[in-house]
Amino acid sequence: MQTFAEAGLSTRTLTALSAQDIDIPVPVQVEALPAILRGEDCVIEAPTGSGKTLAYLLPLVEGIGAQRIGPRALIVSPTRELALQIAEVLETLDHGVRLATLYGGVGYATQTNALKKGVDVVIGTPGRLLDMIGKKLLSLSRVEYLVLDEADEMLDAGFAPDVERIIGMTYNPQTILASATMPEWVEKLISKHLQDPVRVKVAATADDNTLEHGLVQVERANRLRVLGQLLQQLQGTAIVFGRTKHGVHDLARDLRRMGIDCAELQGNLSQNARDRAMAAFRDKRTPVLVATNVAARGLDVSAVTLVVNFELPDTPQWLTHRIGRTARMGEKGWAVTFLSPEDHPRWRKLQHLGAPKLPVLDVDHLLDEGGWRYHEGRPEPVVSENRTQRPAGHNSRRGRWQPRRPGRSSTAR
Repeated sequence: MQTFAEAGLSTRTLTALSAQDIDIPVPVQVEALPAILRGEDCVIEAPTGSGKTLAYLLPLVEGIGAQRIGPRALIVSPTRELALQIAEVLETLDHGVRLATLYGGVGYATQTNALKKGVDVVIGTPGRLLDMIGKKLLSLSRVEYLVLDEADEMLDAGFAPDVERIIGMTYNPQTILASATMPEWVEKLISKHLQDPVRVKVAATADDNTLEHGLVQVERANRLRVLGQLLQQLQGTAIVFGRTKHGVHDLARDLRRMGIDCAELQGNLSQNARDRAMAAFRDKRTPVLVATNVAARGLDVSAVTLVVNFELPDTPQWLTHRIGRTARMGEKGWAVTFLSPEDHPRWRKLQHLGAPKLPVLDVDHLLDEGGWRYHEGRPEPVVSENRTQRPAGHNSRRGRWQPRRPGRSSTAR
């Protein structure tokens, strides 16, 4: 399949794609579209930003009409932001079907009214879906097409009971699982809920040199200062990941005190506050987003220059999702993972579980010149204690993030 037309898509759908200058299918769409259009179950494992969303939405708009009582299609997402993003992509396809997007953190009125009017497609998070089912505002008995986006998290221990309940309320729908990672423990659930699925796996390309990822080894007491200096010389946008809601809130506060314009994204914020933070970051009005893992999955933010793991994630999969925010669709991107002496046992555990071996960055060179040079032969670069803090907006001599030595890319995306 070389074009979308060869897949047999309707003129209406082709016109909607062309209006967005989407003319040639990307690899994940080439592999997945024919099978899904034939009505087969499918497991899609592909990097973030590779085109998975269109791979399952195009068959949906081709097969779901407004002639029958619904909903006939259900897309389940782990986060509100991802649910809204999927809905936005669907709206660009000139689909002509009735849509309800259901997620928590907001009132019920708008979502309830949409369901009462009748819908063909529902996109939602597990908690709000079950809430609406419990209120007898939603039935899944007519669902013919089921998508679990970010399927590894949807089937993880925290979500699994709710997702199992949701799946149990459907009656043998065509089922699509999509994610950037598909751990082995998902396999038994795939066997349970999918019928002879087609497997589509598109790996991140390791030879395109689009991603540079290295370790920053620094004492815990110095991490905030080093982070501030990195961000002050950054031209572009950055996402800084922390582990907890309170930690992210405090880190964003501390960065603002250093004169760094940043927004925060974490679960204690209201939906309106989360929407404002994401809008400001997407529009590049705010160059830095400080976030928990809620920003690590699925969110479509173009041209993120830098990802910083200020705190280590819990699993290699979360590392992959975090780093997947940069170096997308052939664009160059950079990532740094902070490592304090106290973090070494956890980092060794992550590597044992599959995290990549990363080069150690020469932090002095990175801070002084904005260059990207690896520190050969010294396991723990020392950050000078007498370096003065640069004022906000300072640009290095190199003027932007770029690799000092090309060709040393990581496959962790």
